Amino acid sequence: MPSKKTAKKAKKVASKRTPKATKYVYSFGKKTNGNAKMKNLLGGKGANLAEMARIGLPVPGGFTITTDVCVEYYKNGRIYPAALKGQIAAAIKLCEKESGKKFGDQRNPLLFSVRSGARESMPGMMDTILNLGLNDKTVEALKVKSGNGRFAYDCYRRFVQMYGDVVMGVQSRTENEPDPFEHELHLVKKEVGVTVDSDLTEEDNKEVIKRFQKLIKDRTGGAFPQDVQKQLDGAVSAVFNSWENERAILYRQKYGIPAEWGTAVNVQLMVFGNLGDTSATGVAFTRDPANGENVFYGEYLINAQGEDVVAGVRTPFPIAQLADDMPKSHKELSVVRKKLEKHFGDVQDFEFTIEDGKLYMLQTRNGKRTGLAAVRIAVEMTKQRLMTQQTAVTKIPADQISSLLVPIFDTNAIKKAKLMATGLPAGPGAASGKIVFNAADAEKEVAFGNSVVLCREETSPEDLRGMIAS
Repeated sequence: MPSKKTAKKAKKVASKRTPKATKYVYSFGKKTNGNAKMKNLLGGKGANLAEMARIGLPVPGGFTITTDVCVEYYKNGRIYPAALKGQIAAAIKLCEKESGKKFGDQRNPLLFSVRSGARESMPGMMDTILNLGLNDKTVEALKVKSGNGRFAYDCYRRFVQMYGDVVMGVQSRTENEPDPFEHELHLVKKEVGVTVDSDLTEEDNKEVIKRFQKLIKDRTGGAFPQDVQKQLDGAVSAVFNSWENERAILYRQKYGIPAEWGTAVNVQLMVFGNLGDTSATGVAFTRDPANGENVFYGEYLINAQGEDVVAGVRTPFPIAQLADDMPKSHKELSVVRKKLEKHFGDVQDFEFTIEDGKLYMLQTRNGKRTGLAAVRIAVEMTKQRLMTQQTAVTKIPADQISSLLVPIFDTNAIKKAKLMATGLPAGPGAASGKIVFNAADAEKEVAFGNSVVLCREETSPEDLRGMIAS
């Protein structure tokens, strides 16, 4: 029989050999585990959220589920690592502690946004869900807590639509069929005589939600989930599944992003730009991405959520106007703009939300830019000692130089030409071709050897095939 000393020694040796559990979840906020150097593991968005929190910027807390989970998910037939569930539960507890709210609580509910975040930015290619955690009961709690029923039911309407589309697959069945949720929303707006979503009352939003839930039931045979944990599980899986959707695959092929990298998932405390006229949301660049000028560039909407800015439903305001609408917030953003460029050493493209006058940063990444802007930015940031010469050269990719050589319209010819229509260009230079109005027709015409110009009322990630062809 071994002595107590021998047994103790053997136990110590055994404990040393026990492998350390893989960490799949990294928190950011008041307690931050990651940093900008962990992009391969946390994805670009998660790494930069952690970095912004580290340097003292106002980042709503949350957690990142690593790219390793995505890789294992696909390797194991879409089954998650066993340790993931417990790590997510612990991260939610930390969010509850930091916010003073509770996930699924019927008095003070905690709500999340769920977003993708690959190593390289893939804007619009994967899925996003906002206001997760709302159901028929927590929406009433949000109404009481905020004192604003219109706001609470506006959030719930948005969530049911996003979740129904992204997680439950209620979408247009053909390219020419309107989005089913937008169709129902349009009918209600027409019935009550409003044109803008933010003009819908609490009762109007309740009617829209009722129709949305019926639509989900009719299309899927199942009810919209009321269990908040099931909502979160569904949203996380939807983001991982979107790594292999058609537009994401096409984007990766176009830009040489390896499929084996996987995506991370970022789960973040919701902040609300749609709380009223003291709230707003926007996107901005620290410099003009079109020509490289050192000016604060971007746009925002008052009383809106992030998706509204890019959806084209309302016309955003230029960021300069925020100085008149919300001078305190504009001043704070100007300070953030300088801090981001100095810290990251490059032009930043960032998202922000102002909730009842308080600024929050939701994302930052190196800003995409035209070839013309890339040259100017590299020269000027080198002069300002924000970038070394060696780094500056790498910021002007060879494929962007070609954009400086694209054909342009002759100014005299423009004066003589008859103007048929105007719109926002998707790229630099001049082009000619047969006008088409959907991505499928663009591909067909190009297959026949024709040049095409793709015209859309508003662009969508689903148009990517047509954009590449045109």
